[in-house]
Amino acid sequence: MGFAALVRPATPSDVPVLFDLIVALAEYEKLSHAVTGSPASLEEHLFGKRTYAEAILAELEGQAVGFALFFHNYSTFLTKPGIYLEDIFVLPQYRGQGIGKALLSYIAKLAVERGCGRLEWSVLDWNSPAIAFYQRMGASILEEWRICRVTGASLTELAQKADTQF
Repeated sequence: MGFAALVRPATPSDVPVLFDLIVALAEYEKLSHAVTGSPASLEEHLFGKRTYAEAILAELEGQAVGFALFFHNYSTFLTKPGIYLEDIFVLPQYRGQGIGKALLSYIAKLAVERGCGRLEWSVLDWNSPAIAFYQRMGASILEEWRICRVTGASLTELAQKADTQF
């Protein structure tokens, strides 16, 4: 039986280890090439003048072994805020000890305390272990929904259309 994980909000001094965990997540998802950010921008966005997200860490015996990063969204149908879980990750060697459940439960508790109508996130379709875990935790997988994303040059081009008369 493992030790109980301590789940706590991240602090500015946690940014280097948090960024290392983000890099480990990208490696796990075979997306290392997609990590173009930096610890400095992460710190600015989590703890700067205007914050865009929140993060929590899971620790075992003082060592960070997992994290979750999330932010508020809004449901127009519910007319309530929600929480969008951008990332949740536990180092592979620490899985199966309830750490992922502790992270997810912590965020669910925040959602309830903050009067949110839902907690949602995305999962890669090939990640069967994660899908099974999320379903065990009570999540519904919404097969009929697709993620739409605009980035890079396409984002710039779309933004330039804001000045166009229609």
